[in-house]
Amino acid sequence: MVELGAAGAAGVVAIPTGRVVEGTLRVPPSKSVSNRYLMLALMVDVPVRIGDLLEADDTAFFLRAVEALGRQVERGPGGDVQIGRQSELASDDPVSIDCGAGGTMLRFLTAALTVLPGRFRLDGSPRLRQRPVGALVACLRSLGAHIDYLENDGYAPLLIEGSTLVGGGAELDAGESSQYLSAVLMAATRAQEPVEVRVRALTSCPYLAITADALAAFGARVEAPAEDVLRVTPVDLAPRRPLVVEGDYSAAAYPAVAALLSGGRVRLKGLREDSPQGDRRFFDLLQDAGARVEWYDGAVEVSGRPGRAPVADLGDVPDQVPTLAALAPFLDGTTEIRNVGHLRIKESDRLAATATELTRLGVPVDERADGLVIEGCWHDASPPGAPVRVETYDDHRIAMSMALVGLRRPGVTIGDPGVVSKSYPNFWRDLGTLLG
Repeated sequence: MVELGAAGAAGVVAIPTGRVVEGTLRVPPSKSVSNRYLMLALMVDVPVRIGDLLEADDTAFFLRAVEALGRQVERGPGGDVQIGRQSELASDDPVSIDCGAGGTMLRFLTAALTVLPGRFRLDGSPRLRQRPVGALVACLRSLGAHIDYLENDGYAPLLIEGSTLVGGGAELDAGESSQYLSAVLMAATRAQEPVEVRVRALTSCPYLAITADALAAFGARVEAPAEDVLRVTPVDLAPRRPLVVEGDYSAAAYPAVAALLSGGRVRLKGLREDSPQGDRRFFDLLQDAGARVEWYDGAVEVSGRPGRAPVADLGDVPDQVPTLAALAPFLDGTTEIRNVGHLRIKESDRLAATATELTRLGVPVDERADGLVIEGCWHDASPPGAPVRVETYDDHRIAMSMALVGLRRPGVTIGDPGVVSKSYPNFWRDLGTLLG
C-alpha cells in the first residue's frame, strides 16, 4: 500500500473516504498546448524558449525526440525549456523516434517529419501501435509526403521521408481524432506550396482553437475559404510573443469534481477564463450539476454539492467522460453521455474501461456504442463498502477519475497509480494536500 501523497509506479494507493477537499492548487500546464509548442519549435530556424512546459511522460518523450532530431535542449527550473537551432544529422540512416504511449506526439510527428530534412522511423508502445493514423497518412500522401507502413497498414511503425510535403489540396476524415487535422495544419506552414484541406468529418473540434492560437504565436494563420475547407500558407515560423503554457483544464477537472463530491471548496490557479481549451466548457457543465463556479484573475473556485444529472454530448471534450462518469453515481437522476465513440481508441478503450470499473464498484452502467448511461444510485443512498481494487488499463485518466469515486465510496484502491505520470505526475500529492 502506498501513501496517497507519495504514490509511485508500484503498489496501489488507497483513497480515503469521507474527507472534505479544501485548499488552493496550481494546476499543471496544458498538455495540449505543450505538445503544439514543441511541434512548432521543431519547424523553426531560430532558438525557441518555452515557459511552464508540462513536465510529464508525454513531454519527456517529445523532448527526447527533439534532441534526436538535432536540436539542443536546455531544461531550466519550473518547466522552462530552451530549444536551440537545428544541427545537421550525423547519419543518413533513419532516425529512430520512440513516442512511448503518446498518441498526440505520434500524430504530430507523422506530419512534422514530412517537412524536416532526413529519414525517420516512428514507433511507440504496443498500445500506440493499435491507435490508428491511416486517415492522417492518406491525407499527407495526397499532399506529396512519402510515408511507408513498416508492419500493419494504418498503424505505426512508420518510415517517413523528410522534406517531401509539397502542398495543394487534400481531403481528410478527422472523425477519429482532431489531432489529424491539427497535425496537417501545423506541418502545412513548412510545405512547399499552400495547403487546402477539405474536412469530411471532425471530432473534438475545440482543440483546433488551441492549434490556431499556437500557430498565431509563431506567426501563422488558418483561413477558412469555405465552411468545410481550411487553408494554410507557408511562412517563416518564429515566436511572435513569449511562449508560456497556460494551465490545463483537463487536469483541473479532477480537483474541481473532488470539491463538488466532498462538499468542499478548491481554488485552482493558472487558468484563463477565456482559454481556447475545450475542457473549459466542463466547468459550465459542473455548474449545471450543482457546482458553484466563481472566476478570478487567473483562477477559478469550485464549491457546492452534487445536484441534477445531465444529458451531455461530450464529443468535443472526450477527456472528461471518465470524470463525469465518476460524478454520475452521486447525482440526482440518470446521467447520459453521448457522441464519444472515439474514446475507444485512446490510451485504453475508455468507454469499456469506465463502464467495467464503475460496475465493479457497484454502479449500474449501460455501455453503448458511443456513450454511457449511469444511474445516480448513491445520490440518496449509502455506497457499498466492499474492497475493490480499480484497474487502470495503463490509462492515466481512468486512474484519476476512479480515484474520485473513492472520496465517497469506501474501500477503493487504485492499482498502478504511477500511470498518472503521463499527464499529471503530481496528482496523488495534490489530492493528498487538498484532503489534508
